[in-house]
Order: sequence, then C-alpha cells, then structure tokens
Amino acid sequence: MRSSEPSRLDRLSRGNQRDAALNEAFVVLSIGASLIATLGLLANSADVVIGAMVVAPWIKPLRAGAFAVIVGNLPLLVQALRTLLLGVGTTLVLAALLGMVAGLPQFGSEVMARTSPNLLNLGIALVAGALASYANLSRDAVSSLAGTAIAVALVPPVCVMGLLLAHQHLALATGAGLLFATNLLGVLTGGVVLMAWKDPLLRQQLRRSHLSVANFALTALLLIPLGTSFLGLLRNARRESTRETVQLTIETFLKRQTVTFGEGKEVELEKLEIDWDPNPPVIRALVRVTDPTLPTFKQVSAVQDEINRRQSYRFQLVVQRTAVDVVGPEEAPNPSTVAEDSVLQSIPPSFSPLLSPPPLPALPPEQQQDN
Repeated sequence: MRSSEPSRLDRLSRGNQRDAALNEAFVVLSIGASLIATLGLLANSADVVIGAMVVAPWIKPLRAGAFAVIVGNLPLLVQALRTLLLGVGTTLVLAALLGMVAGLPQFGSEVMARTSPNLLNLGIALVAGALASYANLSRDAVSSLAGTAIAVALVPPVCVMGLLLAHQHLALATGAGLLFATNLLGVLTGGVVLMAWKDPLLRQQLRRSHLSVANFALTALLLIPLGTSFLGLLRNARRESTRETVQLTIETFLKRQTVTFGEGKEVELEKLEIDWDPNPPVIRALVRVTDPTLPTFKQVSAVQDEINRRQSYRFQLVVQRTAVDVVGPEEAPNPSTVAEDSVLQSIPPSFSPLLSPPPLPALPPEQQQDN
C-alpha cells in the first residue's frame, strides 16, 4: 500500500502541472473571456457576463495551486500563480482599453455590484474551490466545472478593475480588487480543505506543508475588511427596513387617523417623503388645499406631536401646500321624488345632438348625379 502512494502522488502532481502550464489554449480562452466579460459589463448584461465565466480557464491553475499548497510544492505554486497572473494582466489591460474606447459616462449595476465584497463572497469562493478540487479527484464530477467557474466569477472583477481604473475611480477599483483577492484565496483555501478531507494521503501531506499556513493566514486577513463590509450591509438593510416601516406608518396615520389638517376635502395629502440626513429627520408632506389658510401652524404642530408621541424617534414635519381654486356655480339640489330615468325624457329635442350624432348633410345635385 505504501509503495503505491508515491506513484499516486506523482500522478496527481503531473495532472496538476498540466493545469498550471501556460499554453495557447489558456491565452486564447483568457482573451476571449476578457473581451466577452468586459463587453457584457459595458452593456450591463448579466447573461453575457455569465457566458464569459464559462469560457474562462482560470479555475485550472487555481486548482493546481491548491494542490501545490497541500503538498508543499513551491515551484508548482509559482507556476500556477504565474499562469494566472498573466491572464489577470491581459484581462486588466483589455478591459481598460475597452473602457477608454467606450467612454461611457457611468456604469450599470453589473459593474457596481462587484465593488463591495463581503463575507458572502468569501463563502461562495470557498464552496466553489472545494467543488473544483473535488472534480479533480472524482471523474464523475468533471461536468460540474462549468458551474463552478460561474460560481467563482474570477474574470468579471478584474474586468471591473480595468474599467474603473480607465475612468480613475480608484476607490471602486480597490473594491473590485478585493473581490478578486477574495475569490482567489477562497478557491485556494476551499480546494485545500476539500482535498485534505477527502484523501488521507493528501491530509498527511498537508500536515507537513508550510505553504498551507501562509494560505490560511492570508485568507484569515480577508475576514477584517469582508467582515466590516458585511456588518455595514446588515446595518444598511436594517436601516432601510426601519425607514420603510416608519414612512408607511406615518403616511397611513396622516391619511386615515383622526388627527387631520382639515375637515372634509379641504386638505388632500398627495405625496410624502422622509429626509433621513438631518437630525431629526424631516417629513415633507405635499398637500393640495382648497382653503389657502389650511393647514395652520397649530394643526401642523399637533400632527407632528402626535407622530412623535407614537414612537421613540422624533421627526420634524414640514408641509408644502398647493392651493387649488374650485370654479363652478352653485345649483339647488333635485327633489328627492324625481327619478333618474326621467332625466333623459325631460331633455328637449334641441339637445338631441348631444345624445346621438347628427345626420349627414345631403349632397349637392351635381354630386348626386355623379354617384
């Protein structure tokens, strides 16, 4: 059994060396994937970007790098990273050139979505790296490589970096670079963990490898910016949810509750929005009034006090009113004994054109003879 272990390890090493090698197929596919992804990002088309992920061959050198980390093979790791960095550099240059040629004044959601990575992105990369390594160890799972490439999404963040650098958006480009680093280290770490878990021989190699320590340490460092971003994402989501709930509650209160600006239809609420930037937040209510003296300052103050009494967060209420003149003569009401059906019967014949179209005028005698 022990005599077969070195031969099996050599066989795995040769396979991963082929994945780490720089060849014509890798260059051609990298260029093609870069062009497709960049054009898809410029067009803001998710389908095109997904197509570029399928074409990209970057998952293979990353998978080879994970194997090199396990067995402590530094030359193989250098070869895999060199091949990958050549693809990254080519993609970065092509994306920047296309960004300058296109000259778009602003980018769509497909670009902006790749500028704020968080812990969720790291989790996706870890799972994708594990699946890629599993496909390398199991022939039955080779068909999953396309789906794994889509999940990892290595090419689009680099394309986003190139586009943003071409327009000198350095802060956003840094976010895209962090996403690429997250995917890169996530795939390596996920691959290392899966291979060590599945194969006892590789698990023994991992215990003796110093490269794995560096890999895990770099991945752990990512937890700081990604965790901060994730906490910010949670805070923003909770804040938006709270704001929507508060705004809906206030709007419902102003429309339906007993404390109103006026009686009847003298005041009608048309629009309500909340400006959350000042402290306290400002509620701006746009109302349409038939009485230009309404609502009074006292009424607005009463409504503001009632809003603040119902919850702990205080608001300032500002009402913008638009006066509407109602024009029309007054008329006495109809007697209650008059039936609605008798209304049409009481219309004089001179009003019949209002009920039915008038007859067409007769043609002149000469036109009648022509017909």
